[in-house]
Amino acid sequence: MKRTVAILGGDQRQVCLAELLLADGWEVSTWGLERGEAPAPAPLNQALQAEMLIFPLPVCRLGKLNLPLTDTELAADRLWPRLRYHQLLLGGMTKELSPRLMADFGLTMLDYYDREELQVANAIPTAEGALRLAMEETDRTLHNSKCLVIGYGRIGRLLAARLSSLGARVTVAARRYSDLAWIDAWSCKAVHTGQLTGKLGEFDLIFNTVPALVLDAERLKEIRGGCVVLDLASAPGGADAKNG
Repeated sequence: MKRTVAILGGDQRQVCLAELLLADGWEVSTWGLERGEAPAPAPLNQALQAEMLIFPLPVCRLGKLNLPLTDTELAADRLWPRLRYHQLLLGGMTKELSPRLMADFGLTMLDYYDREELQVANAIPTAEGALRLAMEETDRTLHNSKCLVIGYGRIGRLLAARLSSLGARVTVAARRYSDLAWIDAWSCKAVHTGQLTGKLGEFDLIFNTVPALVLDAERLKEIRGGCVVLDLASAPGGADAKNG
């Protein structure tokens, strides 16, 4: 008997996952992935009968299931009562969602994004995509450009290394002194995040990877005209979009 899995929403990563699971012998159904041309599309009622349900990364945005590849909207709180306690639920960046599902609905959702190997693999295309956007948005080469990377997590480390390899003059801002030591060891200029004020006007490109308000209204005023700012952090991001 084939194992059954439904993939509900998400982006092109979930489309690829559906194709891989089909090739591996799973009985797959997909919902909410029409624009990605995902295989085995099915009505929601049918998809919800699967033994395993795989949700997007992140699972929800603003209280709705994360559905960027469809025009359909689905409030998350209308979905949870339709699930069963014995189903295996997998989601990305579940944060406070998992304990709430257990408390309110008796459901267990495991966070696949807790796996370090997945977070590293996800950081690679994010860093490469940032380089592509930087090249498209500026009229100068990355070589010899003054670049600031805010944050030295997975994305920040990868981004700093790739910028350096392209000849950029890279400064990295971090809070932990152990990170500042590693930044210096990798031949980048290190600055404490708390000491960015007064320095932001120096840069041609700024990449933020910190999911907290690092670039507030006052700091944004320091950034000179022509500087490209790319906010790569998870919602709500690290730049004051209202005043930027």
